[in-house]
Amino acid sequence: MSDTNSISLITTILNEIHYLRDLAHQTITLLKNQPAIPQGASQALEQFTASMGRLENTLTQDHTETEQLRFLVKTGAMINSAFNVDEMLIAALDAIIQLVQAERGYIVLKNAQTGEFEFRVMHDDTPPATSDPASTPQISQTILSQVLQTGEALLTDNAYKDQRWQEGVSIARFGLRSVLCVPLHDKQAVIGAIYVDNRIRAGVFTEREKRLLIAFAHQIAVSLHNTQLYLHIHQSLEEIRQLKQLMDDVFASIGSGVITTTAENHIVMLNRAAEAILKQASNQLIGASLPEVLPNTEHYLNKQQDITNQLIESEMQIARQRVILQMRLSRLKRGLGMAIVLDDMTEKKNNEETLALMRRYLPPEMVDNIHTISRLALGGERRLVTCMFVDVRPVNTFPQHYSPRAVMEHLNLYLTRATDCIHAHKGIIDKYMGTVIMALFNTQLNPMDDHAKVAVDVALDIRDSFIQFYDQQAINPDPHYYRVGIHTGVATLGNVGSLTRREFSAIGDTINLAKRLEENALYGQIIVSQQTLQHSHLADDPAGLTISQLAPLHAKGRQQHTQIYQIIR
Repeated sequence: MSDTNSISLITTILNEIHYLRDLAHQTITLLKNQPAIPQGASQALEQFTASMGRLENTLTQDHTETEQLRFLVKTGAMINSAFNVDEMLIAALDAIIQLVQAERGYIVLKNAQTGEFEFRVMHDDTPPATSDPASTPQISQTILSQVLQTGEALLTDNAYKDQRWQEGVSIARFGLRSVLCVPLHDKQAVIGAIYVDNRIRAGVFTEREKRLLIAFAHQIAVSLHNTQLYLHIHQSLEEIRQLKQLMDDVFASIGSGVITTTAENHIVMLNRAAEAILKQASNQLIGASLPEVLPNTEHYLNKQQDITNQLIESEMQIARQRVILQMRLSRLKRGLGMAIVLDDMTEKKNNEETLALMRRYLPPEMVDNIHTISRLALGGERRLVTCMFVDVRPVNTFPQHYSPRAVMEHLNLYLTRATDCIHAHKGIIDKYMGTVIMALFNTQLNPMDDHAKVAVDVALDIRDSFIQFYDQQAINPDPHYYRVGIHTGVATLGNVGSLTRREFSAIGDTINLAKRLEENALYGQIIVSQQTLQHSHLADDPAGLTISQLAPLHAKGRQQHTQIYQIIR
């Protein structure tokens, strides 16, 4: 029999019972008005009426319970097919409200990270007690806490008068009547609870609703477990997919050629770089014997011992061209084959001398003039230059809680800004000395007539750049951290080192005095010597600068005093 026919039959029977009860009541009323009625007729009719009432009540309850069970099965199938926890819980709570005819409902779950119980979903039209969205709902915390602690369901048909909850402040305060709360279990552990209540009517919930809600709670717990398991598996599969994609991308984008082989030394995989180096497509190489493709590897492949990072440099003919390959061989674990990393060293070998020469001189912008210096013999030449030393920020000015790594990262930011300013004005950075930069102007690499003024402009630009950096980093230095010393004079510039390794540098009293000016400067000061001021002609045309004469400096290693000035823009 279909659900529709069953419902129709029960409705017909209930209507017939109701009709018979009404007919019996009318008959009793008529008999009472008759002077002579059969003895016991009225009593028999009343008993019949009571029986019909009990039958109607039984059928109504059975019908209600049947409908609830059907609804439970239907809803259970629906929530068990959901794979979104929040959507599943919202649908489940709506079904619970309809199932037990509750006024309000809540589902509480344990937070996996904190271990605390939290209200996950709510069906409540009660205005919040406070404007705080995290405020606790107006329910019986006493009943909820006991269910979460004991793992046992609780039912009260009139909580306001129930002696068990007389000490519950929330019950009296919120005027709660019918309350039903059941736990959610997962592997014998309480992971949450379902709470429903009615503040208006008492006796809304019975043992029948309690049993139904317990059964429904089991379905929700199972669905939660399955959903979380599904999400975990889905996340794991997604991570595996992303990792595989990453590996494929990395393998394809590696600049070096990569080849892997079987235990029998047949090529099974190679990347695009290997195809380009070997000048053959992958479909021509896969399956080929590695010694045939790379003949010089045969000696190592025949060795029985493990090979790890065996480096080979070999010259061979590929597509009728001479190439020099650097090959790194490693035997895969468990004898699965070999992994070979290829690098084409041909161009590198051809350009090695040029690249080595370029690495000796800084900055990169000056490589066009590097041939001038390369012709100089060891020893150098004397030349009028301006030398600047910049201490960007002493290490002891960083906060004490900074780790060495954090100090290095922040120091590099300061050095980068100062370096950019020096390079922008074609200055040559001779060296980095911890937090200090040595820069030269008017060397053979960067000849300039106004080198003294350029050096001062660089120092002022560094100051402006640091001020901008302070603002970006929310730093309020008082005073500034930098110190700058600039001196103009004759120094010896040229190559120092050996016949195989040279470095362009400058030495002499001019360099030493510039360093002494920086060391004697206060934080936030730009100090220049009288010679720098004269060569820059800034005293004749300050152009918005403030030039202040300071007390003469008696620099270490010099007999005469040096007149110095502070420059501020």
